[in-house]
Amino acid sequence: MLIGVDYTAAVRQKAGIGRYVRELFKHLGKIDRQNLYILLVPSDSTLHPLPANFRYLRLPFSERVMYIFWQRLRIPLPAEAFTGPLALFHSPDFVLPPLAGTPSILTIHDLSFLRVPGCFTQSLLNYLSKAVPRSVRRANFILADSENTRKDLIELMGVQPGRVEVLYAGVGESFKPSDGGRARARYGLPERFILSLGTLEPRKNFARLIRAFARLKRNGLKLVIAGRKGWLYEEIFRAVEECGLENDVIFPGYVEDEDLPSLYSAAELFVYPSIYEGFGLPPLEAMACGTPVVASEAPPLPEVLGDAALFFPPYDEEALASAMEKALLDDGLRRKLREKGFARSALFSWEKSAQKLLEIYYRLGKKR
Repeated sequence: MLIGVDYTAAVRQKAGIGRYVRELFKHLGKIDRQNLYILLVPSDSTLHPLPANFRYLRLPFSERVMYIFWQRLRIPLPAEAFTGPLALFHSPDFVLPPLAGTPSILTIHDLSFLRVPGCFTQSLLNYLSKAVPRSVRRANFILADSENTRKDLIELMGVQPGRVEVLYAGVGESFKPSDGGRARARYGLPERFILSLGTLEPRKNFARLIRAFARLKRNGLKLVIAGRKGWLYEEIFRAVEECGLENDVIFPGYVEDEDLPSLYSAAELFVYPSIYEGFGLPPLEAMACGTPVVASEAPPLPEVLGDAALFFPPYDEEALASAMEKALLDDGLRRKLREKGFARSALFSWEKSAQKLLEIYYRLGKKR
C-alpha cells in the first residue's frame, strides 16, 4: 500500500503531539518494511532520518501557508495533487487536509476545547471549534488516545461507535531508572525536588499545584515545573509571586527528550495536576523511571494510570497538598507506588501501538 501521512507535527513540534507522532512512526518503521509511506511536511521543516520505505515530501509552502490554504481559506487543493494516488491517508494531529477521495484516518487526541473551553485563547478556540468537527465529519475512521476521548467523540460529536477506536500511546525504551545527575547539571536543578511537566497553559493546572506546594512543610524541597510557555500562563507566575515562592519554584523550560529519564529519576515525586487530558504520558514515563506519582483524578488519568498513582480531585488544593505530603513521607506507600508504577508503565509500549496501527491500516486498506 501507498500511505500518505501529514507528518507536520513530528517535524514542527518538539513535545506533546510532535513526540507522539515521531515515536509512533519510528516504531512503525521497525515492523513494516513492505508498505510505502509518503510523509507530507512543510517546506520550512528540519527532517530526521527514517527507514527507506518512508519518504519525505516537502510541500511547496510553509506551515503557516499550509494552515491558511487548507484550514482557514479551505482552498480545495487535495493532498493527492502532490502525492499521487494513495491507498490511505492518515492525519495524526486533529485536522485533515483536503483529499480527493482517498480513505482517511484521523487521530483526535482530546476534546479539551469542548470540555474546558476556558483554558484556551479565543483565537485558538475558534480555530479548533471549526477545524476539528469538520475533519471528524470527513474522516472515514478515527483514532482516539483513550477510551475517555472515544466516549467524548461519540457523545459530543455524534461519531458512530464503529467509526472510532482507541490507540494508546507508549512508553519508550529509554524510560527507566537512571542517574539524575545529568538533568541536575544541565538544567541547574536542586538536590531535592518535586517535579511536574507540561506546556505552561491553564489546562495543566500548575497555578493550583504552586498554591498546594505552598502549604507543605518544604524543608528545603523545591518545585520544578518543566515545559515551554504555551498560552494564558500569566496566572502560573502570579501564583509564585503571591505565595512568595520565587526561590522555591523553578522553571527550566523545555527539556530535551534524551534528558527526560534523568529528570524523572532525579525527582522525589512526580505530580500531574491536569484538569483534562487525552492520555497523560508523562506520569507513565515517571513510573517507568521509578518515581512515585500523584495525579489528578480528571479523565482519563485513572483509566491510564490504574491503581499505580495516588489521586486527588483536580480543583482541590488542600487534597493535592495532602496527597503530596503523604507520598513524600510514607515510605511504605512510596515503595508500593514505585512497584505498581513499574508494572503499569510496562503495559504501554510504542511497539504495541505501532502494531495495532498497522493492523488498522491493513483493515481499512482492504476495504477499497
